[in-house]
Amino acid sequence: MRKMRRQSAKVMTAASGPVESTDTNDDVSERIRATLAAAIGEGALKPGTKILEEAIAEHFGVSRTVVRGALGVLESDHLLERKRNRGTFVAEPSVEQAKSLFEARRKIEGLLLELVIARVTPEQLDALQKLTDEEEHIHHHGDEKSKTVLSGKFHIVLAEIAGNSVLTEVLAKIVARLSLVMSLYEEDRKDDCGADHHRMIVAALKEKDLAKAQQLMDHHLADIEGRVRLTEGQGDRHTFLAVLENFS
Repeated sequence: MRKMRRQSAKVMTAASGPVESTDTNDDVSERIRATLAAAIGEGALKPGTKILEEAIAEHFGVSRTVVRGALGVLESDHLLERKRNRGTFVAEPSVEQAKSLFEARRKIEGLLLELVIARVTPEQLDALQKLTDEEEHIHHHGDEKSKTVLSGKFHIVLAEIAGNSVLTEVLAKIVARLSLVMSLYEEDRKDDCGADHHRMIVAALKEKDLAKAQQLMDHHLADIEGRVRLTEGQGDRHTFLAVLENFS
């Protein structure tokens, strides 16, 4: 009996090891996912870039199985796409996908403003105001990466103020995918992070003027959409130009 108990104890101890390892792997998998998502969102990993699983595994000190788990999450979020017998690549949204993403963003952001008007506090409005001030500073003194990150942050913070976690998550995923759209199809590149538009939206929120806030948001998003040319082949052109820039 005692022998059986000792054997059972050994089995339980052995079983507990992999659980701890799985927890650790889950943490690393999330770090990998977050790292790649940030690199894609900031334009460091361009659409069409091949994801090197072996390099990621070596960098994070994990197996390729753990890496593939992280890549699978990014695939489900449409930031990566697996091509048969070729590997995994940063996604290249089609023209139709781009149009759908822009349309969905307009609808969601308009709805979020309704919730913001009803729930925003004076302290949150002050925080939004400070964020637009920071955008203005970055606009004059920061690099393009900083401008892109901060501009997107305004919309996510606004969504968080709305207090609906589901809508916030959906918007965050749409914004991430639109970063790929901008990389592929943007034609009219402006030295502008949207600080002026954001400031006017905050002013309308302070006035509790929903119609004005929605109108300003719609104009702001239309301005962003106006920078892209959604035509077939435009994505291929940008990819080819990127290659020329890198090798010339």
